[in-house]
Amino acid sequence: MTTVYGIKNCDTVKKACNWLSNNKVDFQFHDLRKDGLTQSKIKQWTSKVDWELLLNRRGTTWRKLPDSTKDHINKTNAVKLMAEQPTLIKRPVIEHNKNILVGFSEEIYKQTF
Repeated sequence: MTTVYGIKNCDTVKKACNWLSNNKVDFQFHDLRKDGLTQSKIKQWTSKVDWELLLNRRGTTWRKLPDSTKDHINKTNAVKLMAEQPTLIKRPVIEHNKNILVGFSEEIYKQTF
């Protein structure tokens, strides 16, 4: 089973979901805002991809964090913050056959699916 983790109004998530639908990939959508996310799920992801790849440092949520938090970020703090504020996660995150994909790349999707 393929699961897409994201936020419905995110343009990148929309692109990914459209690509998957157009290529007849069966998937389930998990809304990070509505459904939330546990630290244990994020830890599972960080065992397969670098935590820095998951952390969205370009978004508004990151920019609103206090400098003291941003200046002392590490894996442990990042996992906790991403669980508390899921919009800190780069989107979409896709679980497929025990693999984790972060973001949208048509090339990588073609290779994966």
